[in-house]
Amino acid sequence: MSGRGLAYELVEELKRRILGGEIAPGEKLPGESALTEEFGVSRTVVREAISRLQAAGLVETFQGRGSFVLEVPTGEFGLREVRSHQDVLELLDFRIGVESEAAWLAAVRRTERQLKAIERALNDFRRIGDDPSRSVEADFAFHLKVAAASGNRFYRELIGSLGPMMIMLPRTRLDPAYEMSDATHVTRVVYEHENIYAAIARSDPEAARAAARVHLANTRHRLVMPGRG
Repeated sequence: MSGRGLAYELVEELKRRILGGEIAPGEKLPGESALTEEFGVSRTVVREAISRLQAAGLVETFQGRGSFVLEVPTGEFGLREVRSHQDVLELLDFRIGVESEAAWLAAVRRTERQLKAIERALNDFRRIGDDPSRSVEADFAFHLKVAAASGNRFYRELIGSLGPMMIMLPRTRLDPAYEMSDATHVTRVVYEHENIYAAIARSDPEAARAAARVHLANTRHRLVMPGRG
């Protein structure tokens, strides 16, 4: 198996331990030497795996100290129970329905203040989209501001209750080619966000709905399919 495939397997095992609570938030991951010995892989493979965990927003690495598990954000909808590949696909299907309509309403109802809030969130994501320790929150903020601009509190409250976990969970299952550590992928996601913002800014509800649907459908398409490595 290639080094890339070995790194993917290591990522999956470490994600299982983190999301399953075996390694709690704030705890330090085993060091490079321990991981190379336990899994029989090279240090290069271990470093790539840690980089992917950072991109998923699951760990933060400090020079000279090691990598530590981050608190996994959660909402009120029991997203901690979303574990399987099918669960994540169904979460995205749900979001496509909800967020596409929220974007349609935002293009019709948004105020100038709300449009500015979406723009600020977009700019924040542009700046830190490749920073794994901050990009999940920045991504979520953009989607939440769009929901708020719908003028319907139920959209805002629903997206708010899902929390950053709605961004986190799909990222943990992204095909390695689409991780947030990849500059090309970050650029692609920013472009998709820009299309949503632009349609809302010009008060084009059909374009806003379509842009939101395309963005989330693309996210769904980027997920690692079962059995791939």
